[in-house]
Amino acid sequence: MKEAMYYEKREKGIVQCHLCPWNCVIADGKSGVCKVRENQKGKLYSLVYAKPCSIAIDPIEKKPLFHFLPGHSSFSIGTVGCNLHCKFCQNWTTSQAAPGSFAVHDLPPEKAVEEALANGCKSIAYTYNEPVIFYEYVLETARLAKKSGLKNVLVSNGFINEEPLKKLSKYIDAANIDLKAFDDSFYRKITTAWLEPVLNSLKLSVKNNIWLEITNLIIPGLNGNPKKIKEMCLWIKNNLGKDVPLHFSRFFPQYKLQNTGLTPPETLVKAREIAENAGLNYVYIGNMLTEDGENTFCPKCKELLIKRQGFDVLQNKIRQNKCSCGYKIAGVW
Repeated sequence: MKEAMYYEKREKGIVQCHLCPWNCVIADGKSGVCKVRENQKGKLYSLVYAKPCSIAIDPIEKKPLFHFLPGHSSFSIGTVGCNLHCKFCQNWTTSQAAPGSFAVHDLPPEKAVEEALANGCKSIAYTYNEPVIFYEYVLETARLAKKSGLKNVLVSNGFINEEPLKKLSKYIDAANIDLKAFDDSFYRKITTAWLEPVLNSLKLSVKNNIWLEITNLIIPGLNGNPKKIKEMCLWIKNNLGKDVPLHFSRFFPQYKLQNTGLTPPETLVKAREIAENAGLNYVYIGNMLTEDGENTFCPKCKELLIKRQGFDVLQNKIRQNKCSCGYKIAGVW
């Protein structure tokens, strides 16, 4: 076990965690909302430090990150636990599990870096479940990775307090943050969390020079209102910038939303149209086969620059960060 960061001791052996906005007050022998940070005799410990249950080598496009070293492989790790309880979670078997529910690997930070390098990866991705809840493991691995020339990638729900995110930002090169809806009532009803901290994390990520991309999973009848989608896109443009890529993702029945239908293709196409009309330069459609929903075009001359099929990059015409017309394409190339 690893003593946790960002907590304070209170009376009668109680501790309060300050890692994420829940700010859990935890009695001796109990854990917080995430299930993986436990009070043991007045000290808070991470129960998942260096204990990933999921390890894989993934294309970076799977995260999804489309403007961050396209086509490279990322050494990807995740544990059990999460600080949200989304009714649609695709990884609910691990994210909603408690320590001891799955076989785990003994993978200390230095070993994770060694494995990433040995497998020809250019980055380490902290993903699958919510990496905020294994914060100490992410931080120490990311530090070592940075020294070894590896990039660090965070795939997150963005539900983290400001100070921990600031500290982590020194080592994180890119992030895909889920903006699950532009609606606080959706967050409270469907995820159990709330919206404002996520918006703050998005702004802080850009401020701290993390390459940011956003995923919005559109669930029929819950967060697909065109007016709300337009509000979200305008907020992104005005607060984060028009060059932040936005990925609209198709919903498939999962976890506690088994009786909700698939997102209609026309809903995703319409959402992309709304986003482009709102002024966003790079908008994608995921989890659905389309003619050009995964391709990158020059915002100025509309030339096809990156052609993708699934997670494969079939063509990349970007040279020295630019299109052939001279327009600078936002990203890390």
